Amino acid sequence: MSRPFSQEQLRIRPSSREEAVVKVARGHFERTLVQIKGELAGSIAALEHPRRSEAVNYGEVFLRDNVPVMVYLLLQGRHRIVRNFLTVCLELQSSTYQTRGVFPTSFIESEGELIADYGQRSIGRITSVDASLWWPVLCWLYVKHSNDRDFASSQAVQRGVQLLLDLVLHPSFEGTPVLFVPDCAFMIDRPMDVWGAPLEVEVLLYGCLRSCCHLMEVAQQQQESQVLDQRLVLTRQWLHDLRAFLLKHYWVTSKTVQLLRRRPTEQYGEHQHENEFNVQPQVIPPWLQDWLNNRGGYLIGNMRTGRPDFRFYSLGNSLACLFGLLSAPQQRALFRLVLHNRQHLMGQMPMRICHPPMEGEEWRDKTGSDPKNWPWSYHNGGHWPSLLWTFGAAVLLHDQRHHQDDAVLLAPVRAMLEECYWRQLNQLPRQQWAEYFDGPTGTWVGQQARTFQTWTIVGFLLMHHLLRVDPGAVSLLDLES
Repeated sequence: MSRPFSQEQLRIRPSSREEAVVKVARGHFERTLVQIKGELAGSIAALEHPRRSEAVNYGEVFLRDNVPVMVYLLLQGRHRIVRNFLTVCLELQSSTYQTRGVFPTSFIESEGELIADYGQRSIGRITSVDASLWWPVLCWLYVKHSNDRDFASSQAVQRGVQLLLDLVLHPSFEGTPVLFVPDCAFMIDRPMDVWGAPLEVEVLLYGCLRSCCHLMEVAQQQQESQVLDQRLVLTRQWLHDLRAFLLKHYWVTSKTVQLLRRRPTEQYGEHQHENEFNVQPQVIPPWLQDWLNNRGGYLIGNMRTGRPDFRFYSLGNSLACLFGLLSAPQQRALFRLVLHNRQHLMGQMPMRICHPPMEGEEWRDKTGSDPKNWPWSYHNGGHWPSLLWTFGAAVLLHDQRHHQDDAVLLAPVRAMLEECYWRQLNQLPRQQWAEYFDGPTGTWVGQQARTFQTWTIVGFLLMHHLLRVDPGAVSLLDLES
């Protein structure tokens, strides 16, 4: 793959306006908070959004968009707002037969009535799977940080957990421990050929199951229940099987790719399983050689029979570090890969959502000629400032726990984070806190990007908090009890 610009071009000077920018960003953030039933309970998706009469939903409270919002509020000690948000989501958990247990993609209060969207109003009419998987993670982070164990063991929370587990752990025609979803079912909400078992959903499932276990353990300590004990055993086993599956089939390094290229194909029988998904060597893209270098590693985007998706997805890989799915050596291999490919993944506006983008006939066939997902735009290789905090938190958490293991690697990775932070600080205010950026280097504001996007603003504030205010606060995101 061509390198769009040199390392020297990536250098950027710090700004003397840091505190002023942070103050303005905090003011914007406070304006995003909205009241539900008379109390603050979340942030709208964007400050500048069309009138509601135009039926555009950026004025609604999205569960997905509120993940960084809730994390930031926890770091500020504003626990009541987080609890209100979790409670509203719990009240809106679907009870209808087909979607029983699903949490809403978004909600809003209108004339005293809560209106939720489970996909029936979205483009493509797809239910957001990630919204449901995020709720237990946020709930456990809240309980862990606030020590509100009564909330965790309450009947409402425990019922919500069981309904969700019934939904994701039910028997199906599929024998693997992954959760199968259609296109558009998570942050990548336009057709991008990500159907099946996309990385982000599977990593979120891992984090969801870990968090559900912690929440059930809190209830178990307060009351004995044979049903709860059995559900804990089942969930822990599923969690173990899911991690083993993802590390076996999704984790790639230069060494594993070489082995994959030489594995036999057309294997039949129960005991011959060197190449379980019948992957032909011709589907392994040539750009992987430079991408992986010698010591890099990452989790690929998807594994389907004969069709692995070798694209790099930033959020799934970052969350795999934060949730403890990747081991410490694997996390360092991922950091090496990002450092080696920083000109692609960070660019002028960190960081790219996936790489490489689909172009030409592949773009036309697999996206349906989607004009929003034009190559190097939106979810097809666009740059999203809101993604930097997840990768930054993964690096800082690793540095906190394994500082002495590879200081030679961590020093330049921390320096890269600093540079990315300054890049956002210098550009985001001028670009009105845009939702995403286009082009091979992420220089241009996205062609359909909203301005004053909430998770752009709060993502920057999270990076500032973790780099400047309290680096030790990153331990909040550790899913360990």
